[in-house]
Amino acid sequence: MRQTVAEFAIATRGKGLYELTDEVAAWVKAQGLTTGLVTLHIRHTSASLVIQENADPDVVRDLETFFARLVPEANSQNEKPLYRHTLEGPDDMPAHIRAALTQTQVSIPIINGKMALGTWQGIYVFEHRRQAQRRLVAAHAIGE
Repeated sequence: MRQTVAEFAIATRGKGLYELTDEVAAWVKAQGLTTGLVTLHIRHTSASLVIQENADPDVVRDLETFFARLVPEANSQNEKPLYRHTLEGPDDMPAHIRAALTQTQVSIPIINGKMALGTWQGIYVFEHRRQAQRRLVAAHAIGE
């Protein structure tokens, strides 16, 4: 049984989904494992990881729209503020909530040297902040 680790740096341009399937797939292939498991973990509390459809761009746009409605950044001026944590800006606490509702870690089986993703599945960093960020994703593969 072998283990290997790596880290991927993903530059985001603000809120949205940023696919990293190809980078992870190339790294998995380079490890020479035929059977195993790859685990990815995002090292942040205001972004997350999701496995989602990568064929129709409307899917990721609809996810962004849904999360904007589900966890709004602000409310009307006449209402009591939604969040107490605002030290890092009005988009920070909503970003933490969105990350809590999704996932910070995904595990994918390695079968015949490739990640066992479905035909239309891709791995994404889901950026929940408005500003550009540099997100780090730790990768761990184990197998033979």
